[in-house]
Amino acid sequence: MAIATVNPATGETLKTFDALNAGEIEDCLVRAERAFQEHRLTSFAHRAERMLKAADLLDADQDSVARTMTTEMGKPLAQARAEAAKCAKTMRWYATHAEELLADEHPDPADVHDSGAMRAVVRYRPLGTVLAVMPWNFPLWQVVRFAAPALMAGNTGLLKHASNVPQTALYLEELFRRAGFAEGCFQTLLIGSGAVEDVLRDPRVAAATLTGSEPAGRSVAAIAGDEIKKTVLELGGSDPYLVMPSADLDKAVRTAVTARVQNNGQSCIAAKRFLVHTDVHDTFAARFTERMAALTIGDPMEEHTDVGPLSSEQGRSDLEELVDDALHQGATALCGGRRPPEHRTGWFYEPTVLSGITPAMRIHREEAFGPVATLYRVEDLDEAIALANDTPFGLGSNAWTRDAEEQARLARDLQAGGVFFNGMTASHPGLPFGGAKRSGYGRELSGHGMREFCNMTTVWYGPED
Repeated sequence: MAIATVNPATGETLKTFDALNAGEIEDCLVRAERAFQEHRLTSFAHRAERMLKAADLLDADQDSVARTMTTEMGKPLAQARAEAAKCAKTMRWYATHAEELLADEHPDPADVHDSGAMRAVVRYRPLGTVLAVMPWNFPLWQVVRFAAPALMAGNTGLLKHASNVPQTALYLEELFRRAGFAEGCFQTLLIGSGAVEDVLRDPRVAAATLTGSEPAGRSVAAIAGDEIKKTVLELGGSDPYLVMPSADLDKAVRTAVTARVQNNGQSCIAAKRFLVHTDVHDTFAARFTERMAALTIGDPMEEHTDVGPLSSEQGRSDLEELVDDALHQGATALCGGRRPPEHRTGWFYEPTVLSGITPAMRIHREEAFGPVATLYRVEDLDEAIALANDTPFGLGSNAWTRDAEEQARLARDLQAGGVFFNGMTASHPGLPFGGAKRSGYGRELSGHGMREFCNMTTVWYGPED
């Protein structure tokens, strides 16, 4: 894929960029290593001052950077503004909490005395330069949720962003530079996917984090494994959305629509498979379909737009293939299921609800990355759990029930990195985020995510000390 800004609402190529050559990549690696040797010795107060400045700058830039994101990947402008605001909030959270999260730990001397120690300390030290391979769907948030904790921990970062969001990627490098972080602390590498391996194998790169597709995750994990380097992977998701009879049905329906079409349906943690108890299935299906069909499709720069275009022509084609396969095998489109005829340019697709899904259909097991919901009828909680887990993914999950026993079962038995009751799945800086099975491993956000790229060092003091 060319490194270029292509407006998905029109298909127009607005700006192209040359990829860095080998010499330019080497210069970036030299700067990153030099910056790490200085940055790792700075105080938390020093880092926090700069991170807070970055948050202030991002707030001031909110409208302009939101328009850049919308232009590059098509999310509705209001959602782009919200993404920028969330990033600034997360920067402030880490600036405030980093020192506490990485504070030295002091085991009870009695617990380590039989090792010969008078005392011991566990310290969290930064690993070095971390390579971040990031996707286009949340082009600011995906990066900041890595960069804020990594920089606050004393690491430096190299960003290989998706090739269709180069202007957002360059903005991020400039943001951290303007905030006062030293040259080389955070750099954007405008490179294609073919150049990632050499960067990751370079000894000056200590670790990698990737958010993206399963094939991309496999590739980065294999290279890093060969080099014995730490990785964190957040890959695909086909999150279940369970609705049981005790649910507040009106709220469950309203939230279901947002959960499915937020970001034009292009979110790993979007609700995708709707598993509804037979007692409330028909009512839920009718209300959900009505609301999905009523959404406004259009120019993502317009404030009243609910659903903009998919990010690329290929992305729309992939989604169409999944829907067409299901329809050809007997599924029913309760609404949508096609390109909107009124939008002859751009990569739009109608909000769609499919029923009658069977395991033979590709969409039963593959992630639908767009505004397409699959609807299932379940007879009881056991069937709901079995169907929810019948996927290679395990990122998030959502359940609507006010029954305490059902909540306990679901929290115990759903195979996912998160279980959200009676509200929409979301990420928050104070909560660990990540998945199970083929959705990846490791965690982002919270102290757990911050410590992923730290060396937990045991410091042992003998009797003479």
